[in-house]
Amino acid sequence: MSLLSEDRTAELSDRIRDAYALTAEFMADIIRQTCRRFPSLGQGGKTARVERLIHSGAWTDAALALIDLELPQWQVRRLVYDDGEWYCALSRDRLLPDWLDESIETRHADLALAILSAFVEAQRMSAPASRPSVPPVRRSASSLCEPLCSDNFS
Repeated sequence: MSLLSEDRTAELSDRIRDAYALTAEFMADIIRQTCRRFPSLGQGGKTARVERLIHSGAWTDAALALIDLELPQWQVRRLVYDDGEWYCALSRDRLLPDWLDESIETRHADLALAILSAFVEAQRMSAPASRPSVPPVRRSASSLCEPLCSDNFS
């Protein structure tokens, strides 16, 4: 299980952006760095489907199946081919209008890589923030405040 840090996300996003085509090794690397549920014991059928699609080279279907397995709350909002690039938008609620929805939009010349780029960004947004269980205490005291002992020692 790996959580995406900002550096790893940026590095992986750069690798996807610079890639010309998807390979099984690159797909395995993306899964290794981003997926928390793969392989999933509770969803063996979905995991097996993703593996079958990767072995057969069905990259677009594998990317969509990976979103279904890892991010069931996210859905593809839009896939558009325009001027030599694929535009992919993922959304948590695609029934909302575009201006109300907080979606992730990516683009790439390869459809599978455009979808995987959106997947990596959605994983980054969905990753739990590492926060302490106790809220932080402000360390700097105001110069107007001075400590005062009010105990009665008599």
